[in-house]
Amino acid sequence: MSDCVKPNSLLTLHYRIALSDDTELISTFAATPATLKLGSGELAPTLERCLVDLPLGKRHVFLLEPDQAFGRHNPKLVERRLRSELPDELELIETGLIEFRAPDGSSYAGFVRELTDDHVVVDFNHPLAGKAIRFEVEIIGVL
Repeated sequence: MSDCVKPNSLLTLHYRIALSDDTELISTFAATPATLKLGSGELAPTLERCLVDLPLGKRHVFLLEPDQAFGRHNPKLVERRLRSELPDELELIETGLIEFRAPDGSSYAGFVRELTDDHVVVDFNHPLAGKAIRFEVEIIGVL
């Protein structure tokens, strides 16, 4: 075991992500700690960078502006599409996520912002884009 986090470390940690007004989005502090490998895509790269060089056993709080967290909201990533252009099997629910397939076979999600009889407005920004967040973390173990 190492005494601080390094790139590609395997970690056991507690973490909490909240909006800047302290509205909690996710937390492991009252539950089982998370285990993840840095660089594997399990945690956003911007949050992973906060963890590098942190020591074991101390709680740290990071206040991240949108550019430091999930980026600014990009209006070019909001699209209005005809419902008839979408696959019939897509379940469309306002404020729901829908998955699309790219030509290379990969998938990506969009957030349904608006739904009418004829159109759907889909936002392909990260759901936390444009928001400042509070990232709280306590490293329990590092391998």
